[in-house]
Amino acid sequence: MASGKEIRNKIKSVENTRKITKAMEMVAASKMRKAQDRMRAARPYGEKIRRVAGNLSHALTEYRHPFLVNREQAAVGIVLITSDKGLCGGLNSNLLRLAVTKMKEFESAGKKLQATCIGNKGLGFMQRAGAKVVSHVTGLGDTPHLEKLIGPVKVQLDAYMNGEIDALYIGYTRFINTMKQEPVFEQLLPLSGGTVGSAKTKWDYVYEPDAKAVIDDLLIRYVEALIYQAVAENMASEQSARMVAMKSASDNAKTVIGDLKLVYNKARQAAITKELSEIVSGAAAV
Repeated sequence: MASGKEIRNKIKSVENTRKITKAMEMVAASKMRKAQDRMRAARPYGEKIRRVAGNLSHALTEYRHPFLVNREQAAVGIVLITSDKGLCGGLNSNLLRLAVTKMKEFESAGKKLQATCIGNKGLGFMQRAGAKVVSHVTGLGDTPHLEKLIGPVKVQLDAYMNGEIDALYIGYTRFINTMKQEPVFEQLLPLSGGTVGSAKTKWDYVYEPDAKAVIDDLLIRYVEALIYQAVAENMASEQSARMVAMKSASDNAKTVIGDLKLVYNKARQAAITKELSEIVSGAAAV
């Protein structure tokens, strides 16, 4: 059995760790509320522009933007959104496991793959996996900024426009509630009924100045809005997962401290009993 001093040192070490995890839990809870408010504020815009894009994909206009044209997929691009930091439970590992499954499907189908990584964890994973990373951005902080996201995503959009890739997918973690976050992998381009929904009736808008100018600009905004929404969802999921993970760590540390104190008390009692036995034995010998 360990000595009393060793057990006391271990108790102190676990107590210090518990202070850290408790502080991280409180910080994550504060950031989680802000991230959730930001995510919920962006959702209506994302849903509305998705509906407009869905109508455009079924419109009767003669002009067809390349984003609306289905192609035979010989090469695909992936936008993978993860967190920059760890200590958030299985948030990143669940998404990366899903990404590996999809990458194997693409590989088995003979499709070439190139990736854009948003977040340090996804970048490190893709580099270790040997994937072709054409662009990346890390260090987004606690607030997503569209100007930081446009550059890396534009590399994939330009590749799609130039015919270097035939489809673009996005992987991120969707926020369900504080206790549940769901990894998703969706097709971003080309726009089709499966990605934006099918219109009940075929109709069209009145364009000013012309269909090409409006649709070109609108579909770029559509992609940017979906990327921003995905990053906001992932950040809300990250803070929620970190708060839950740190709460679990704090509770486990409290249990460990209780067990160690029990062991310490037993060791101290055994030492006292031993000393008493020695005193009694010495007195009896005299």
